Amino acid sequence: MNFIICVILGFIIAASGSITPSFLNLTVVKFSLRNGKKAAFYLIGGYATVLFFQANIGAYLSSILMKNSEYISLIQKIGTGILFLLSLNFFRLHFSSKEKKVKEEIPKSKAYLHGIMMSSLNTIAIPFYFTTISLLIGLNYFEYSYLNGLYFSIGSTIGSFTLYSLYAIVAKNIEHKLTYIATKMDFILGALTGVVALGNLLYLLYK
Repeated sequence: MNFIICVILGFIIAASGSITPSFLNLTVVKFSLRNGKKAAFYLIGGYATVLFFQANIGAYLSSILMKNSEYISLIQKIGTGILFLLSLNFFRLHFSSKEKKVKEEIPKSKAYLHGIMMSSLNTIAIPFYFTTISLLIGLNYFEYSYLNGLYFSIGSTIGSFTLYSLYAIVAKNIEHKLTYIATKMDFILGALTGVVALGNLLYLLYK
């Protein structure tokens, strides 16, 4: 029963976090449109590999960092800097590539490794899991242990994979409606990461 509860909690939290626009699910849309649904699934597989460990780390930190708030502030500062760098890189890609990109097949291993890289750069994931799990602990819905953290990570991985897969499927089915968005995807990714980074910076300055 404890296994089922932890898996369900992980699934719900990961699905809730994955359904909102972010550079990860928008990258899934871009990959699905440009390279096909099959390549997008390998990309998502790369996401899931890293997300499993990120959820586990977030669960572990939730039992430690609640008593050491200075570490949370340090993580936020580092994450904000990385987000600004990501935003600048996406804008660079957008303004340096004016030619219309044709749909091409890419190696499965490249899509998977790209997913690992992108998910590793997602500095929001660990703080997100830390915050939500801390809330669950505070509400007595979750009690951390190595096994519970593992179960939670399994559920969160399934939840993220499911939601990202839906993005890939939807992108393929309504490709004619998303073509214009796909051409602006790097700009959208840059704007999203920039807004989040700016919000984090303002929070750190005025908290």
